[in-house]
Amino acid sequence: MGLDNFLERVINFEDYAQLLPLVSNSLIAGAVLGVVGGLIGIFIMMRDMAFAVHGIAELSFAGASFALLIGADVVTGSVFGSLIAALVLGVLGTRAKDRNSITGVLMPFGLGLGILFLSLYEGRSANKFGLLTGQIVAVDEAQLGGTLVISAVVILALIIMWRPLTYASVDPVLARARGVRTSGLSIVFMVVLALAVAMSIQVVGALLVLALLITPSAAALRVSSNPAITVLLSVLFALTSVVGGILLALGGALPISPYVTTISFVIYLACRLIEAVRSPSRHQV
Repeated sequence: MGLDNFLERVINFEDYAQLLPLVSNSLIAGAVLGVVGGLIGIFIMMRDMAFAVHGIAELSFAGASFALLIGADVVTGSVFGSLIAALVLGVLGTRAKDRNSITGVLMPFGLGLGILFLSLYEGRSANKFGLLTGQIVAVDEAQLGGTLVISAVVILALIIMWRPLTYASVDPVLARARGVRTSGLSIVFMVVLALAVAMSIQVVGALLVLALLITPSAAALRVSSNPAITVLLSVLFALTSVVGGILLALGGALPISPYVTTISFVIYLACRLIEAVRSPSRHQV
């Protein structure tokens, strides 16, 4: 009986047809964020910034929590917190070593602030929990519009700086020698990354944003070295994770994040297995 109750909470499709229209906005937002996450994740991996993403997410969480406390728009608060973290990291963390240490300082500070603001918030507990783990029905028309606009800005910015950013990510020393303004480019990228993190938090939550921005790209890099194919796979994996997670979460009583992270992790394991089969001599456990 205990196992049956657990399975019913995880997956239950009895009222699925009636519930599906409730998450139409979330599906659209999730699909857009999947594209954004897949595109920007490639640069996060190339620039070794996975840890920095977590630091940005914590301050984004603090901003969202403060907005929730004062009754302001949560997405706006999330964006504001992300931008502060991104500017700090972009200006002070020009070297990987500095960036990691600054991130290590920002993470507990942001998480502590967020917890403080949530402890002072006297509203619905679901609103508090959703900032950490995501909600599938939290995207209303206004938030969807904001998500689409900001995502379009992120995608357009990535397209414009794709070539120099790729150059600076692969070989920053040579890029500087060729006249690429790597410092300014890094700050712009950090701002774009901050926007992507803020948008992702409303779907998967602050604690598990890496599953959308890191894991799909890490998986894609395991199975292909072709730049174009890697980007396509990264976007496909991110889309599958977030849209699949929303659809599965609709049939259960759990937050969306366990579904998104599980799908993302399974894809990563599958790519590791493919890599091991194709190159057994180079595979390392």
